[in-house]
Amino acid sequence: MKSSRRALGLGWFALALATCPGAGRAAPLAAVVKAESSRPTDPEHEAGQLLNLGTHLTDRDEFASAELAYRQILDRPGFTAADQASALFGLAHTYRKAGAATKAAAIYEKFIKEFPGDDRVPDALLELGRTLRSMGAGKMALNQFYAVIDSTLKLSAQGLAHYESLARTAQYEVAETYYETGDYERAGKYFVRLQLLDLSVADRARASFMSAQAQLRGHDLPAGAATLRTFLETWPNDENAPEARYLLATTLRQLNRSDEALALVLDLLREERRRDAADAKTWAYWQRRTSNLLANEFFQSGDIASAMAIYRSMGNLAAEPAWRLPVLYQLALCYERLGQYDAAAAACRTIVAAPPAPNSPELADLAKSAAWRLDHLAWLNSTQAQLSSFHPPTP
Repeated sequence: MKSSRRALGLGWFALALATCPGAGRAAPLAAVVKAESSRPTDPEHEAGQLLNLGTHLTDRDEFASAELAYRQILDRPGFTAADQASALFGLAHTYRKAGAATKAAAIYEKFIKEFPGDDRVPDALLELGRTLRSMGAGKMALNQFYAVIDSTLKLSAQGLAHYESLARTAQYEVAETYYETGDYERAGKYFVRLQLLDLSVADRARASFMSAQAQLRGHDLPAGAATLRTFLETWPNDENAPEARYLLATTLRQLNRSDEALALVLDLLREERRRDAADAKTWAYWQRRTSNLLANEFFQSGDIASAMAIYRSMGNLAAEPAWRLPVLYQLALCYERLGQYDAAAAACRTIVAAPPAPNSPELADLAKSAAWRLDHLAWLNSTQAQLSSFHPPTP
């Protein structure tokens, strides 16, 4: 009867945590557990209650209370080794989710050392590697990821699908770690190998995209451009496709393949996305960033025709003045550079005549620049007329 009362007490407390806002703090948990600790209990049932409670509190980001729940198993006698292992594994996860990387790494290492035969050792090795990498210990992280691969080869056929998934994930983490530590050559090779594995479509697409990133970071621009083209042809609707187009356009420009870069940017500006709002927002961001960068580069290099082609298409991306007027100003500069002063003046007059934006000092400065440029264009026209009067055209 007493053990059932204890179980009911813990069950009631877990229910209260789930239903009462603000409940589940360390102090109330400690009070309940300590108040009940002197009663005779069923350790197996109590361990299940505490483990469930620790998981629930961790999911709710009640990390201090979750730690107390796990500590009741770890710091008190009478619980089985399996319960101790589960509590240790759960505590490591709690620390990792809380951002306490040093504590998480220590607990994962303790779990692996004290319970080497546990089926969760590969999972612990994987999380230990991720934790170490987040701490900047790239080489130590790689050792853990390789250990995951080795450990999955030694496990029984039971749970084979999970272990195979862990091995694939570990290989992906190896590639990511090489990439993050600046070893782009090895990272690229591993990302290429990953595409040969039985991955999901999304994972294979990301591996392809990351292999291109590694090639670009490793200064192999031709290979990176080729991989990006393959990626875009194979997965045109992938979430990384907009950024891939940006990278490909800028890479082609670096390779002096300006015609290809221009065609890519114009295609990007013409293409629309009408899926969910997040996708549309991401697509619009990369459209603006890619077109603005390439148009400015063409303008600075003196390729005014290419710059104008992009600026004209950019004006259709959005109607708000904060986007449209600066693009129009850049077009005015292009017209002026080509000697088309009337067209340049018309663009500047549109900017000056636009309604003032009280909360936008940038647009106010732009209007002042456009007004100054109108005076400058008037002077250019006057000077050109005077020069023409001195040197009339030959019949």
